[in-house]
Amino acid sequence: MIRIGVLGDIGSGKSYIAKSFGYPVFNADVEVGKLYKKDKKIFYKLKKVLPNYFDSFPVNKHDVTNAILANNHNLKKIIKIIHFEIRKKLLFFLKKNKHKKIVILDVPLLLENKINKKNDILVFIDTKKKDVFKRIVKRKNFNLKLFKKFKNIQLPLDYKKKKSGFIIKNDFRKITAKKCARDILNQIFK
Repeated sequence: MIRIGVLGDIGSGKSYIAKSFGYPVFNADVEVGKLYKKDKKIFYKLKKVLPNYFDSFPVNKHDVTNAILANNHNLKKIIKIIHFEIRKKLLFFLKKNKHKKIVILDVPLLLENKINKKNDILVFIDTKKKDVFKRIVKRKNFNLKLFKKFKNIQLPLDYKKKKSGFIIKNDFRKITAKKCARDILNQIFK
């Protein structure tokens, strides 16, 4: 099985590009959302370590935001709980798709959390900062302070770009995403 890890800035279009490959995608952000909505164990773990912020199930994203903004250590506590579960979900995804030719890993902290393997093919989504920021501020519940906290825990984009075997210049057009994904797959299967 070939694993393709999609890297890039927050709001660079990683998830959209990941889907453009046409293979099974593990989207960590979607999985985190499911944990907050459906997993009572996660709620109890969060409530245990941050009782002042979590008092009802399902976990409310506003509660998560408030906890993160209140204290730098809270983000680390939340990450420790959530990432352990995300790793388990990723392993299940890989096992379920073990007979697929390719799987796509859309995991924002792929390199930071050392989830990538030596043989993974890394694809960096390159975008103009102003385009990314324009897109991000339009998101529902955008919070600049929260955005900056998440940026601070990420490796520099230049580092991710250097580690990548492929670079896609994302202009946020469907035709470009499909063409770039197809070009990369053609090079992989040469």
